[in-house]
Amino acid sequence: MWPSFSRSVQRLTQPQYVLLSKVCVHQVHSSSTRFTDGCYDGLYPGHIHTTPIQKALLAVGSGVAALQNPYRHDMVAVLGETTGHLALINLREKMRNDPEGYTILTERPRIRLSTLNLSEMASLPDGSFGREYCRFLEDNHVTPDSRADVKYVDNEELAYVMQRYREVHDLLHTLLGMPTNMLGEVAVKWFEAAQTGLPMCTLGAVLGPLRLNPSRLQQLFTSLGPWALHNGRRARCVLSIFYERRWEQNIEDLRQELNIEPPPVILSATKK
Repeated sequence: MWPSFSRSVQRLTQPQYVLLSKVCVHQVHSSSTRFTDGCYDGLYPGHIHTTPIQKALLAVGSGVAALQNPYRHDMVAVLGETTGHLALINLREKMRNDPEGYTILTERPRIRLSTLNLSEMASLPDGSFGREYCRFLEDNHVTPDSRADVKYVDNEELAYVMQRYREVHDLLHTLLGMPTNMLGEVAVKWFEAAQTGLPMCTLGAVLGPLRLNPSRLQQLFTSLGPWALHNGRRARCVLSIFYERRWEQNIEDLRQELNIEPPPVILSATKK
């Protein structure tokens, strides 16, 4: 049932999502001027002001595009920004009420190649968080610079919360022991949906299984899914950890601190 439904959705939405994406881009850019640091009442660099109607168009267009291709990170990013306002407020409050999270909101660290010393992290002992993060990047052929900058969140501090969420996503993969194949991404989305309340994560958790084969579906529903939801609900707020100061910490110790159990299944990064 799941595969046939997925194929039906893909056939029905292919023309619409192309049209919606074009309409959304035209609507936003036709009503926005070129950004300068002084635009939009002093909001952050790169901010694009959008009306509620434009946000709705962007949300629909990006949502359908992301359903067609979950690896369209640009569309996933737009969907998160245009639908996540209330969840971002809740996440910000959690960070403000946590001493480490409050420090992050104050200092605004960024996780980029320009801010990381990957060669030094790669020399750390096996089992350290920094070494395991480097191994994740190598095994899955990803880079910290793959996360797009926030554009459509109309509050500077909430924009940083969204940016932080994006930039710790790969760190969360490392903590959860999940690769970037489809099953691994869906498992992480189930954790994130329970942890963050972001509609984008919930949509990914609901629709992601449509792209899994029957054996992967069984693995998700009987093992990885319940584990991800349980740990997402009970774990400490993952945005309130100053990961940049934790590279030398043992990953198992960090999991215990966050109240995250090791994964019940070890997935290979090569199996899609």
